[in-house]
Amino acid sequence: MGAVLAPAVKADDWNRKTVITFSDPVEIPGVHLAGWGVLPAGTYVFKILDSPSDRHIVQIFSKDEKTVYATILAIPNYRLKATDKTVMTFRERPAGQPEALRAWFYPGRNWGEEFVYPKAKAMELAKITHTPILFTPVELPVEVAEPAKLADAPVLMQLRQAPIMAIKPTGEEVQLVEVVTPPPAAAETQVAGAPAAETLPATSGTLPMIGLLGLIALCGAFAIRVVSLRLQ
Repeated sequence: MGAVLAPAVKADDWNRKTVITFSDPVEIPGVHLAGWGVLPAGTYVFKILDSPSDRHIVQIFSKDEKTVYATILAIPNYRLKATDKTVMTFRERPAGQPEALRAWFYPGRNWGEEFVYPKAKAMELAKITHTPILFTPVELPVEVAEPAKLADAPVLMQLRQAPIMAIKPTGEEVQLVEVVTPPPAAAETQVAGAPAAETLPATSGTLPMIGLLGLIALCGAFAIRVVSLRLQ
């Protein structure tokens, strides 16, 4: 029973379902419903749809999770200190314009999601913010008329395979490695005197541990049975 229930217990952690309320309109990248390039103030649900090792696909749902407003390409974004609360970061825009969504950090994790913009929008943001902006040179559909199309296999395949680059405020296109800082070595981030946290491979799970505990329990039951028979 433990083996059967374990995947369900981890489901929300795997897709990082997060309910977020914006007090002001927020501009979003990615493939979105027609007219929803800017999310009005309100409550939304963020989830990881797909997560290969070097990129993630994030979806934004309505509060009741019945409508998909956007499907967004993202890459891992590292922060030195994890917090116990959800953190959203934005890129500043001129007065009167909505802030642009930059990254989403799930509680308790150092790795978050930095969102990738279409090239034209990335160029605009880079000039305004004076910082490099991630973009994909692949021409992806920007708006769709129906929510179902946000989960179409062709769109997802394009997002999984689309190259990602960065554009500087000068308009120069550069490779991702030139603007994305890799996480520092564990020795640099470990607090003095604190034990180093063990990092498991991404493919590890709870099933091997459950199996081991089950085997130990069976051996213990067998031993108790043998002792009770001898005492009779």
